[in-house]
Amino acid sequence: MPATFSRRTILQLTALAPALRPLVAQISAAARNSTVALVKGESRRRNIAQALTAIDEQLRPGLKAKKYVVIKVNNVSTTNQLAATHADAIHGILDYLEPRFKGPVIVAESSAGDTLQGFEEFGYNRLATERRSQKVQLIDLNREAKYKAIPLIDYDLHAISTRLAARLFDPDAFVICAAIMKTHNVMVATLSIKNMGLGAPLHSAPGERPRWDDKRKTHNGLRQTHYNIFLTTQALQPFLGAAVIDGYEGMEGNGPSSGTPVPSRLAIASTDYVAADRVGVEAMGINPDWMGYLRFCSEFGCGQYDLAKIDVRGEKIEAVRRKYLLHQDIERELQWMGPMLELPLKIG
Repeated sequence: MPATFSRRTILQLTALAPALRPLVAQISAAARNSTVALVKGESRRRNIAQALTAIDEQLRPGLKAKKYVVIKVNNVSTTNQLAATHADAIHGILDYLEPRFKGPVIVAESSAGDTLQGFEEFGYNRLATERRSQKVQLIDLNREAKYKAIPLIDYDLHAISTRLAARLFDPDAFVICAAIMKTHNVMVATLSIKNMGLGAPLHSAPGERPRWDDKRKTHNGLRQTHYNIFLTTQALQPFLGAAVIDGYEGMEGNGPSSGTPVPSRLAIASTDYVAADRVGVEAMGINPDWMGYLRFCSEFGCGQYDLAKIDVRGEKIEAVRRKYLLHQDIERELQWMGPMLELPLKIG
């Protein structure tokens, strides 16, 4: 006989449902496999288009449900091309989209400096003319100044409200992260999750008074930054469409803006940002256990970090792995894994 429940039991189960959703999502994410495309070749633009094409059947349903695409670039510097998304990487994404998506495409960034300077410096301004049929627009998220506030923690572990770009939370937008394969001065390496985690917070537009910078709220200490990127990813995760990592010319040494080039000649693409980053970390020869923010994201349902549960299409990781020289402060960076000795002893 089918089970029967009293009205009181049904109400109790209904009340519990919201609290159980994060646990269900966590179990589901840990159980399922993810797919990552890994392409190697002598054309940055072609590599990226081919990587996206390799997972086309996973991208199309999401694209079909959206009204426009946002390509979130990574311009940590507005003058150093090696540290910033290359225009050819954007062209590669647009090449994939052109026969499959007719809606407008927005190239967006919230650079730590003046976003529009980077757009000009790296040749993005020509995209609107060259890709007129795709209705390409450029938007500085800092000047747009629309935000969604979420709680993060400050250096003293106090909760603080932080403003993130509202456009990245738009249910009508298919968000593509155009990241770069780079080492980092705090996070060991920066790929797609890091690009979103520190690209989403806003700061005041040039000339705005008083000046403010919510990127500083995210990036405010070693452990705190790992945790804050995880919290930001949790908030963004339902709106993330696809990760693209350009490893055609990566950066090693003192990244993310002062390192030296590595000709890896790779492109990575996935609908799972965490899985894409795991493949990127492997390709860079970095110990995956060192990536705190990625481990947190995986453990709490934001993506798959277990390499055994990631199906890699294209190149074999072992065939393309190239060990990157890490930042000179790597030993200090890894202290996030140890005890926080500056806290008072346990009481109570």
